Amino acid sequence: MRRLEDEFGDELRLDWRSFLLRPRPRTRPADLEKFRAYTQSWLRPAADPDSGRFRVWQGDAGPPSHSVPPHLVAKAAAVLGDAAFRRMRDRLFEAYFSESRDITDEATLRALWREAALPEADFERSQDPLLLRETLQQHAEAHEAGATGVPAVSLVGNSAVIVGAHPLELYQRWVRRTLAAREADAGREETGA
Repeated sequence: MRRLEDEFGDELRLDWRSFLLRPRPRTRPADLEKFRAYTQSWLRPAADPDSGRFRVWQGDAGPPSHSVPPHLVAKAAAVLGDAAFRRMRDRLFEAYFSESRDITDEATLRALWREAALPEADFERSQDPLLLRETLQQHAEAHEAGATGVPAVSLVGNSAVIVGAHPLELYQRWVRRTLAAREADAGREETGA
């Protein structure tokens, strides 16, 4: 996504929204070995040169119990500004996908907040009920639009939703085609056609 932002500049603005893979906490402990086996699937996107860093889950830390806590922490960072959000988002991704850290554990989330160099006192924003409502609303909207997993990407003015990790070239083509269609529509409107 960063590469797309760099390439398209002001023509493209990313709006990170919530889609919860596990909206409710587990009622029983996760099977760590099954989760480790699942993380083998991360090696496919890891092979793409434009992907982030992925590695199979290591250590004895349990997998995250549900998706809400990291989303709330990211939204709390966003309240502090775009740069704070990017730092927190990057720390969450890195912690989960390459450091095998449970990003639903409050102590881990507080540590990541500090590692992202965010003001300690502002961590409490993650408990704001408005952020929870926003997270759940965005999840419902994404589900309604057709998202079934992550990443799920959509473009304003284009009803398609691309789900799953794909090569950069796919996203580039999609954005170019959408921008070209918008230009063509704007040209028709100017000429009255």
